Amino acid sequence: MLMTMGNSPQPPNVIFESPQRTGASYERELADLRSTEVRLRRTLACEEALLTQKDALIEQQELLSKESNHRLLNNLQMIVSLLSLQSRASPNAEAASQLAIAADRVATIGRVHRRLHLLDGVQTVAFKGYLEDLCREFSPMVAAEAHPEQVIRVEGSEIKLPTATAIPLAFIVNELLTNAVKHGKGRIVVRLQSIPEKGYALSVSNDGPGLPEGSDLTARKGLGMRIIRSFVKRIGGDLQVGRGDNNEGTRFTVLFARA
Repeated sequence: MLMTMGNSPQPPNVIFESPQRTGASYERELADLRSTEVRLRRTLACEEALLTQKDALIEQQELLSKESNHRLLNNLQMIVSLLSLQSRASPNAEAASQLAIAADRVATIGRVHRRLHLLDGVQTVAFKGYLEDLCREFSPMVAAEAHPEQVIRVEGSEIKLPTATAIPLAFIVNELLTNAVKHGKGRIVVRLQSIPEKGYALSVSNDGPGLPEGSDLTARKGLGMRIIRSFVKRIGGDLQVGRGDNNEGTRFTVLFARA
């Protein structure tokens, strides 16, 4: 049986994309890519300029810091020289003695300042050894305070710390040692310990008068305590104050996490 032309199946509709349309689409994509490339180049150039500016500012800040430290040390040395000169020239023995003590104190500040800035540009530091060197700088201050019975000892483990942690801790120890030399008696112990699964503990204790009942030294508003709290906060630490060994004297402890 023959099928009529009217009943024959129709071929499927096939749509061919125009070559001209494909070419136009390609040109648009190419133009978009070129535009994106231009924007990326401009962004990279801007970022490079910002990085260059940042490096220049960092370098300028480092130079200003070095100049400031140099001037400070020079000024401290000048003060020491003037105090020593006045001490030798004073006809009053008591005044001469006090001027000599003041000169020793300022000289100690200068030595400690140099020690604190030895960490600049260093990535890590063996901190117990650093503490031993720092504490030796306080020997003249102990002698100047007329406390021959005072001895500064460093105990604990040798621990390598990142400089970003070591510098604030060094300033904290500096303030605590200054306070201990001034108010404490007998032994002054600086102890660095590792606390399993928690971090580290750095403490400074002395054998002087114990804490009055209910007192909270951490809440005091003096400059020294404000400096200590600021550096403790910088390293995310916790400052605790309590009795020293054998329930005598005072111990300041800074707890901080492993880096």
